[in-house]
Amino acid sequence: MSFRPPQSLREPFSVESGLNVLEYELRAERANSLGRSGLKAEAALADLKAWNEQRHGREQREALLKKAAAAVWDLFVQREICGLRNSRDVIQRYAIPDEVLVRLGSS
Repeated sequence: MSFRPPQSLREPFSVESGLNVLEYELRAERANSLGRSGLKAEAALADLKAWNEQRHGREQREALLKKAAAAVWDLFVQREICGLRNSRDVIQRYAIPDEVLVRLGSS
């Protein structure tokens, strides 16, 4: 958990400052990338969950597992870039199956 310093100790915010503009843009891009990674992981996990043994072959399941593992890996990396180190909440929120986590090297 981080704490914000008192307003009296902070430097005044200046819109003209190139650093503030750049920092704002970088944060916006990180947030956007995190959102895209989350949507990609959700879609890949939904495809994996929709797989049915009677309608689809084992090869398709293997491809879906590979796709889901890659999407979840991207999400974990993107979260790390944003400073979010704990993945337990993401594993629960997205209901990531153990077979996907095993492919990432965590269980």
